[in-house]
Amino acid sequence: MLFLEVRGMKASGRIWLDGALVPWDEARIHVASHVVHYGSSVFEGIRAYQTPGGPAVFCLGQHVRRLLDSCRIFRMTPSYSGDDLTRAILETVRVNGHGDCYIRRVVFRGVESLSVDHRRCPLHVAVITFEWGRYLGEEAIEHGVDVMISSWRRVAPDTLPGMGKIGGNYVNSAFVIMEAVDNGYVEGIALDVQGYLSEGSGENLFLVRDGVVYTPPLAASILRGITRGVITTLCRDAGVEVREMTIPREMLYIADEAFFTGTAAEITPIRSVDRQPVGPGRRGPLTEQLQERFFGITSGRLPDTHCWLTPVRDAI
Repeated sequence: MLFLEVRGMKASGRIWLDGALVPWDEARIHVASHVVHYGSSVFEGIRAYQTPGGPAVFCLGQHVRRLLDSCRIFRMTPSYSGDDLTRAILETVRVNGHGDCYIRRVVFRGVESLSVDHRRCPLHVAVITFEWGRYLGEEAIEHGVDVMISSWRRVAPDTLPGMGKIGGNYVNSAFVIMEAVDNGYVEGIALDVQGYLSEGSGENLFLVRDGVVYTPPLAASILRGITRGVITTLCRDAGVEVREMTIPREMLYIADEAFFTGTAAEITPIRSVDRQPVGPGRRGPLTEQLQERFFGITSGRLPDTHCWLTPVRDAI
């Protein structure tokens, strides 16, 4: 089986839990917590990048808003405001002394009832930060990854809310990636309930054909990805047309380029699908151009004209 070592988690000094910074090993929950039994949580993955002016969190405002949107969808009302959560994230990154790091923020149900209806259980909020490399492998950013079309479909839109980043939703993602890894691939791509392209287990999907960029719509049960929106903006800045539309599976086989996007995956080229090469079987020129722009902004080498970076020094 193929497992990527980069997915391991390296402990940091402190975790922000319910308003206090506590040592990593002391941030614990009870086994009777509702979240353990039913996946009653919402979460966000965020990245901070080292820049010449110090570490900065990428698209912080958008991530805070989406977390609160997910809470609203799942009938959760945290006692912390968006500003509170913003300060907690910046403070946790600062206290742990990170440069580049991954940030996982989670709102979850604790102990009170094991009724499937989670609303009687108390809400807890945590911010976890740790150093993490490339999600799909260190070489994936340049050389791309081999993927398969999964036999597991994304659920129908009236089954689970795809726009909510809800813990329980990711059981579906687990089946997608486990099947892919067991068959020798790095990642899987799920189809939607109608058989059109949806997304990876934890990434949005883009294709390039004749200079036009295509991506599945929200109706395909995809997450409304923050990085997906960034890439759409970068394409339009460069004068590249982006079409959000239903996409048949076979378009992957005739695409000139394809790539994943996501906070963890960043921009990762897809070099083959179902053992068929995408284009020439390597990173394409538009993918490389978007990577150069994306990593130029996140590293501080290029100007942040869209104000996507929030300096961690703002926590002081």
